[in-house]
Amino acid sequence: MKQMIELKNVSFRYDKTVEEYQIDTVSFHVKQGEWLSIVGHNGSGKSTVVRLIDGLLEAESGEIYVDGKPLTRETIWEIRSKIGIVFQNPDNQFVGATVEDDVAFGLENQGIPREEMLQRVEKAIEQVGMLEFKDREPSRLSGGQKQRVAIARALSMDPDAILFDEPTSALDPEMVGEVLKIMQDLAKEGLTMIVVTHEMEFARSVA
Repeated sequence: MKQMIELKNVSFRYDKTVEEYQIDTVSFHVKQGEWLSIVGHNGSGKSTVVRLIDGLLEAESGEIYVDGKPLTRETIWEIRSKIGIVFQNPDNQFVGATVEDDVAFGLENQGIPREEMLQRVEKAIEQVGMLEFKDREPSRLSGGQKQRVAIARALSMDPDAILFDEPTSALDPEMVGEVLKIMQDLAKEGLTMIVVTHEMEFARSVA
C-alpha cells in the first residue's frame, strides 16, 4: 500500500521566542486505508499535528507529504482537496440552514455542477445515517447527530483521508457509540483516517 500521509522530522512551536516546541522532530506515516490513533493528554500537541497536516499551521522545520506530494504554500489547496477534517465541536462548523445545505457548502464553493452536488450530498448524508434529518436545522440535532453531519460534510468532498480531532470529547457515551459506528463503517470501506483522542478506550476501538 502506498503512503497517504507522511511526516519527516516535523517541528513546530507557537511562540518562537521560547525554546519549548509543541511538536519536536516528529516522524510517522499512514498508509492508504490505514486507521491511526494519535493518543496523548490534553496539551500534548495532538491537535497541532492535525492542523499541520491540513496546512492550518506551518511547520518550522521538517517535511509533510500527502499522497506523495510535499505540503507547500504552492500545493496547499491541492492537498486540502484530498483531506477532510472533523473538529472537536461540530457547532463551530455549521454554516447551512439545514443539514443538506450544510453538507453542500464546500461543494458549492468548489463550483461543483448542481446535479453532481446533489448526488454527492445525498450519498454522504446516507453514509452517516442522517437522510431523515436532511431538512432539519443543524442546531436542533443531538451532539452525536451533529458530529455525524460534520463527517458527512467531509465525506461529500470525496477525500482520500479524513482527520478527526477529538471527535467524541463533547459527547455522552451513547452518542460516542453513534460516531464510533460510523467511523468503523468508513474504515471497512478503506478510507484512510487519523483520529486524535485522549480517550484510550475510544482509541482501542478505532485504531
